[in-house]
Amino acid sequence: MAETLTLVNSLTPTLFHSFLDQTLPLLATAGTEVAPAAHSVKVDESIVVAGVLLSLVVIYLASKIGGEICSRINLPPVLGDLVGGVIIGVSVLKLIVFPEGGEDGSSSVLMNFLQSTTNLEPEALVATFAAQSEVIAILAELGVIILLFEIGLESDLKELIKYGPQAAIVAVIGVVVPFGAGTLGLISLFNVPTIPAIFAGAALTATSIGITAKVLSEIGRLGAREGQIIIGAAVLDDILGIIVLAVVASLVKTGEVEITNIAYLIVSAGVFLIGVILLGRFLSPYYVAFVKELKTRGPLLITALIIAFVLSYVGAAIRLEAILGAFAAGLVLGETEKQQELEEQVVPLADFFVPIFFVVVGAKTNLGVLNPAVPSNREGLIIAAFLIVVAIVGKVIAGFAVFGQPGINRLAIGIGMVPRGEVGLVFAGVGVASGALSPSLEAAIIMMVIITTFVAPPLLRIVFKDPVPEPESVGSAPK
Repeated sequence: MAETLTLVNSLTPTLFHSFLDQTLPLLATAGTEVAPAAHSVKVDESIVVAGVLLSLVVIYLASKIGGEICSRINLPPVLGDLVGGVIIGVSVLKLIVFPEGGEDGSSSVLMNFLQSTTNLEPEALVATFAAQSEVIAILAELGVIILLFEIGLESDLKELIKYGPQAAIVAVIGVVVPFGAGTLGLISLFNVPTIPAIFAGAALTATSIGITAKVLSEIGRLGAREGQIIIGAAVLDDILGIIVLAVVASLVKTGEVEITNIAYLIVSAGVFLIGVILLGRFLSPYYVAFVKELKTRGPLLITALIIAFVLSYVGAAIRLEAILGAFAAGLVLGETEKQQELEEQVVPLADFFVPIFFVVVGAKTNLGVLNPAVPSNREGLIIAAFLIVVAIVGKVIAGFAVFGQPGINRLAIGIGMVPRGEVGLVFAGVGVASGALSPSLEAAIIMMVIITTFVAPPLLRIVFKDPVPEPESVGSAPK
């Protein structure tokens, strides 16, 4: 036994350093870029922690104030996170800025305040700014992983089976038409490079389940045929959208579009997602029994996070995205008898991490690139208008593809698929992190998300002219 321990101890440093040698370059490509000066100046960790804490204070205040305002005027709180981020970020107050925009921290109000209150040396400002920004970026990445895990938990595969063919055709057309029209339009009309055009086209594909479900419930249409098809299609839209996002984000890493690579990624995403679901259904009874036997604090949440993080790692390791693994974990655990309990326990965790992601997306968005007074920005405004039209028309076309349902309100189905909400912001955030989007294209996507999310609720109320009570047998909200 002693000899075994000695062998393990001698191998551990070697294995650990080998792991770091392979992992750190990957982390470096996903995180924020650190300025060269950050390597030559010693960083005071306590000041970095102080900077992170101040950043979180500003982020949470922006999230809460923006969310409360939007909630009180009957708009999705997630828009408050985004708009709050824009206000505190590079576009307005410059409380929080990031190195991606070429900043060194000198223009950050927060960093200047930190420097004046901690006696931070000017030469250490750049290094401290880089370290603090990297920590916030990592927290934001954790936020999107938790978000996709939560979306997976809320999704119900049984809904897809129940509303089957109609929901499937709406979802597929609602993904293919906006993606194809957006990508080809950007390439042919605006000469956008292929990779950024594909990424922007992918951002047009998904649908926000939460926003549409809330409006349908408020007007008493969630239990109607239209409501059932919309929710079923939105669930499938999320799955297709996540696969598209994983494929496109992986294409960004390779830097080129190859048919064989696309085929590999699509097959890998499909096999991974289906394999995890099938294996999860087989193992879920053992998982539930195991959790029931644990006596320590937080057994359900901690074991669920272990599964989510392991699958996230596997998703990243096979050249897909970590978020696909998190989403798959949510789908699998959402099928167990612990779904409701786990969803309740994930909410506080999501409340901590997810706002960081959305506020950071807003803070990094430089809306100045869409200022019409600057001639070079006018193309960005035209691109934004183009994306908005494609985003709305593409989903409306999908609604008119419903078959075998005489008398159904097809326009309402199409309008119900319009809002991008938090799902569209996930695409924008991943695109920014990967470096695939130019500032003008990023801002155009953000504008598309804002407009589609704002216009969908009132349009749904218009197309459903006469609210009807929901059948008692149908729940008031999706799982």
